[in-house]
Amino acid sequence: MFIARRGLLAAGLALPSVALPSLARAQGGGAWAPTHPVRFVVPFPAGGATDVVARVLGERLQQRLGQPVVVENRTGSGGNLGMENAAHSPADGHTLVMATMGTLSINQHLYRNLGFDPVKGFAPISMAFGTDHVLIVNPGVPARTAQEFVALAKEKGSGISYGSAGSGSSTHMVAELFRLAAGIQPMHVPYRGSAPALNDTIAGTVQFMLDQLPSALGQIQAGTVRALATTGPRRSALLPEVPTMAEIGLPAAEATSWGAVLAPAGTPAAAIARYNQAIREILAEPGAQERLAAAGADAVSSTPEELAATIRRESDKWGRVVQEARITVN
Repeated sequence: MFIARRGLLAAGLALPSVALPSLARAQGGGAWAPTHPVRFVVPFPAGGATDVVARVLGERLQQRLGQPVVVENRTGSGGNLGMENAAHSPADGHTLVMATMGTLSINQHLYRNLGFDPVKGFAPISMAFGTDHVLIVNPGVPARTAQEFVALAKEKGSGISYGSAGSGSSTHMVAELFRLAAGIQPMHVPYRGSAPALNDTIAGTVQFMLDQLPSALGQIQAGTVRALATTGPRRSALLPEVPTMAEIGLPAAEATSWGAVLAPAGTPAAAIARYNQAIREILAEPGAQERLAAAGADAVSSTPEELAATIRRESDKWGRVVQEARITVN
């Protein structure tokens, strides 16, 4: 698996590397090409990291494949509506979807009727990006280290609260993973998005958050929140003084949010191989990596087999969190 690091990535994503174009060429990937415009479904609104990565890939896929690649934002139900649309699209190589950790590994444990099967409904192509999370606290919290904060949270119980982007969001799930690993019982306060949750962490309405590192970085640097730990397997180059969850004694709280490109199940193997080759080449380009970095994402590519293994592993992991934390969505 290829990973372009700025220091954020990639808990549980580091699998054996494969030479970049060789796999697709060996499978005859260079012979297939689309014959009309390609739909690239994004199950989230325009402007977010998932959408930006899809547009970066779409622009460059268009150059390589000789057909327009049209990004189509189909939002709703935590990403489920867009995933359902992609899963039920013709499996002819002309539909792609930018899926995420939530849509592939979490939502199946939260929603009774997805309208699609996250495993059987799709053909994996490649990982695309990842971001770590960071434990941040309001500066008024009397804890200077993560260990002190865990001790304080154990003492205060539900007297300490945390904000998230909403029930079932990555900022909720990663916080629940941290809660289970630390053995604490804070109160969860769901918001409609990460921005208002971060604002209330700054204001002290809630005391902490497990935000995605890119969105929290500016406030950390401004001193309006204090960073105590990151969730990746190694320290972030952006916050080299902040320890990882493993370093503070909570390796079970290690986590990375990620996104990946898939196609409807039954898409021809030659199309999958051609897309995999192209995506891996694109994500190795410095220009593409810089575009992703500006959106707060690290470039991560893989073989289809590595992606399938990641989906299975992450689904097992987050299914346990949902069950043990008794998480539900309305």
